[in-house]
Amino acid sequence: MTLKIRTFQPDDEAAQVDVYNTTASALPGCKLATAADVQKRTSAPTFDATSRFYAEEAGQVVGYCVLEPEQGRVSFPWCKAGFESAAPQLLEAAVQSARQRGLTKLIAAYRKDWEPVLRFFTEHGFTHARDMINYWSALGDMPTLLSKSVPVEELVPEDIPAIAALGQGVIRIPEDKLEAYFFANPYFPARSVRVLRARGTGMPYAVALGLDNREYADVRKIDPLAPCFRLGAFGTEGLSTKRVNGLFSFLALEPERAAAAALTLLSTLSEELTDGSVDAFAAQCPSDVRYLVAFYSRYFKEQGRFPVLEMQLV
Repeated sequence: MTLKIRTFQPDDEAAQVDVYNTTASALPGCKLATAADVQKRTSAPTFDATSRFYAEEAGQVVGYCVLEPEQGRVSFPWCKAGFESAAPQLLEAAVQSARQRGLTKLIAAYRKDWEPVLRFFTEHGFTHARDMINYWSALGDMPTLLSKSVPVEELVPEDIPAIAALGQGVIRIPEDKLEAYFFANPYFPARSVRVLRARGTGMPYAVALGLDNREYADVRKIDPLAPCFRLGAFGTEGLSTKRVNGLFSFLALEPERAAAAALTLLSTLSEELTDGSVDAFAAQCPSDVRYLVAFYSRYFKEQGRFPVLEMQLV
């Protein structure tokens, strides 16, 4: 078998859909793709044809792999039956492209019950770094919220360095991109973000975000095992995200004060959210940030989780 690995060419969309639907349809919870889905991405102004790789045999596309350079994310190399040997070649093409672009790490995220997919990644240099845990809570199940003895204020641009510091190890984008993320985000207004400030210095020691948009998904109606990063959840910056109404997410500088800070922020945000379109709360956090897991596990209900795998490139 003589395979050719090449990058995207016009009209590859239908072939890509055929490969995916043929190979992934038997996996649990698989949502079949359509040509319109793929064309929406390939027609976007930011689409990079050199970041999508195809295995071709006798002029026919038999496999593909997608690198998302801005996210540092790579797809499973889907290959038709009989052409599975192309998968390592496709992944290697994506990895080499990532290195050439200066990326230092790649991530992959799939359902935890897609065992063949996860096994392929671990056999080819990826390690299970963490899970993303999805939570929800009915309004009536929320904790008794704290009094407003601690002032809760809106985020201002001058807070960005402090937010970058308290989010170290969780927030995915560099400090120089944070201001645009919070103050020029097309999917939520800056007033959705609130902070608690230390007495004396006025520096933020906790930050939270709450989403209220009736156009966004109802947390009770989405697949909690799907590898979907939730918009606004700290730790998902720079990734493709699913917009979920009622999302609450927070970070704190001192883990021992995290629960009290989170409840104070939730108290303020919940009043505003429930005055709008929110009738259930959503959350998501990485499993390797213990104080976040401790808080959400106590005050929310776990829906499900999905693994995130990483490969270090340097």
